[in-house]
Amino acid sequence: MVVGCAVLGLGAGALLSGGDQPDDAKPGTGTVAAGSPTPSGPGSSAAEDPAKAQAVALDELLSESNDSRAAVIRSVENIKKCDDLTQAASDLRDAAGQRRGLVTKLGQLQVDKLSGHAELTSALTEAWEASARADDHYATWADQAKGRKGCKNGQARSTSATVQANQASSDATIAKRKAAPAWNRIAEKYGLTPHQPEQL
Repeated sequence: MVVGCAVLGLGAGALLSGGDQPDDAKPGTGTVAAGSPTPSGPGSSAAEDPAKAQAVALDELLSESNDSRAAVIRSVENIKKCDDLTQAASDLRDAAGQRRGLVTKLGQLQVDKLSGHAELTSALTEAWEASARADDHYATWADQAKGRKGCKNGQARSTSATVQANQASSDATIAKRKAAPAWNRIAEKYGLTPHQPEQL
């Protein structure tokens, strides 16, 4: 009897000692110790490449750049045919404000990690500022068209404001043609939205 009790006691002790093992000491648990590197996942490249975050922020800004294009085109066409001039002037001044807002936002972005960032930001700034000047001059043209002898046979007379607007618009186009390829190289690298010059 004494021997039987001793054997039972040893068996119970073995069970108890087995249940006290910490989980991370058991085979097959796969517990990762604190401080161990985590595997890289699909989104890890953004954290590893600080330039990607800057590219994404700039991509979001560029998505706003085409917002007023339709309104500007419509307004200029209306001025040419002396139609809805008050609304045209208002829409053009709103567009000019939006372009200047883009310049302000661009100046607040960190883009120093992006390849060719100096060329890109310079071209974008030049393009948006020239577009804003063009919008303002076209708005002035609309105001002039509303005046005495501003229109003849349903057509707005060309003025010095028209000439200035056309020149500023041309300047904007040249700058956008510089900006687009500079941005598209970045967009291709990070899988972002490419833009044609007229979309900026």
